[in-house]
Amino acid sequence: MQFSIFALIALFIIRRLGDINSRSISFGNSRAKAYDEVNAKDKVTFEDVAGNQEAKQELTEVVDFLKRPEEYVKMGAKIPRGALLIGAPGNGKTLMAKAIAGEANVPFFFVSGSEFVEMFVGVGAGRVRDLFRKAKKKAPCVIFIDEIDAVGRQRGAGLGGGNDEREQTLNQILVEMDGFEANTSVIVIGATNRPDVLDPALLRPGRFDRQITVTAPDKSEREKILSVHGKNKKLKKNVDLGIIAKRTAGFSGADLANVLNEAAILTVREKKKEIDNEALREAVEKVVLGPSLKTKVITDEQKKLTAYHEAGHALVSTVLPEANTVQKITIIPRGKAGGYTFSDQGDTDPITRKKSQFMADIAVLFGGYTVEKLIFGEVTTGASNDLAKATEIARNMVNRYGMSDLGPVSFDDSKGLSFLGKDMVEGKQYSEESAKLIDTEIQKILQQGFQTCQAIIKKHMKELKAIAETLIEQEVLEFEEFNAITKHINPNLKESKI
Repeated sequence: MQFSIFALIALFIIRRLGDINSRSISFGNSRAKAYDEVNAKDKVTFEDVAGNQEAKQELTEVVDFLKRPEEYVKMGAKIPRGALLIGAPGNGKTLMAKAIAGEANVPFFFVSGSEFVEMFVGVGAGRVRDLFRKAKKKAPCVIFIDEIDAVGRQRGAGLGGGNDEREQTLNQILVEMDGFEANTSVIVIGATNRPDVLDPALLRPGRFDRQITVTAPDKSEREKILSVHGKNKKLKKNVDLGIIAKRTAGFSGADLANVLNEAAILTVREKKKEIDNEALREAVEKVVLGPSLKTKVITDEQKKLTAYHEAGHALVSTVLPEANTVQKITIIPRGKAGGYTFSDQGDTDPITRKKSQFMADIAVLFGGYTVEKLIFGEVTTGASNDLAKATEIARNMVNRYGMSDLGPVSFDDSKGLSFLGKDMVEGKQYSEESAKLIDTEIQKILQQGFQTCQAIIKKHMKELKAIAETLIEQEVLEFEEFNAITKHINPNLKESKI
């Protein structure tokens, strides 16, 4: 009897150990998603990636390496082992990597950098080995590591624990890339929005040979992206995607897709058959500021304050020729904003900007603050975001662009391309005396912008009151009505008809 009980206990322990062992083995397996055979319907090619023509041209070479590796070998050329896609989130880095595999018609392995790193030392390295082992069996193929900075940060610069596991994982990636046989036809594509924090060993020749920047789309590219995402949407015939592209400066590809999706949702909610201009306009504003809060109770005093605040922005923007053209003003709350003034910057996105344009931006931002001070005698918290933006512009003018009396000098602390801000361990690269001079110049620029704004408000007080009172009555002021009040100030304004 005792022997039977002992045998049962021993059998139970052996089975448990077997389960633990099998789980630990699977724990070290790669979690990469493999796309071996993609349906023609789901296949992604460069035609599906609108914009970023220069990046696509660079990546066309990578596709050719995968399609015709033997020709490069005959010529004595070494096929690049990796390419690094650099850019802000939402601009199509993942889509481009899929398009490479789609164009070359080869398997595609997708994995996030964060999936390699676990609390147990050695797991990440095991997953890397497993991923590359699978990829070599499927060669030619593409391995795509998204957010590679999660595992590829510079070694020895960590601020917390867990660095041993991350560094071992990074070392294994380097070993695997170095261990490729000559012209193995496995291309590793990495994606990051923080190239400044990557370990230099990742970027040396023989690893990520190509570094390709994926930028935010310009106006013509935004129109193409909207056309791609609008293919499966029921758009009214009078919808002009070019006008939407004009109104969405600074939007990423993901933002533009979201605009069309929000417009489609709104159209269904309102039981309409097709997406119209009104739905698109509402969708753009929702993506920028959040949903409108039409049911929110606002006091008459708050309504008046918001109307005059927004009228100040719009008036200054109209007077200054370097400022953007006002298209709409509203005092209906949306998201965290009590009201807003919507403007566009014209038919083309500027590649460079002049000092006069920055000064105009600062003066426009001071519009609400100045009106509150002149009309109501005190300022409110409503101007806080405007002041922060104005100060940031002035700081960049001094620190980065040499647009101050300090002359042609840069105090920019940023290193390389950074899309999400500076590294936590970075410090100032200039003296306290220089810092005081910088602060003085920033104050001078801000004061100049404030004085310009104040002079405009005082000179055009009649128009300011007309704009504000119309807003109080109607809550929304479109271009035609706004232009009727201000056309004698600037007769050259043009409407973006949407």
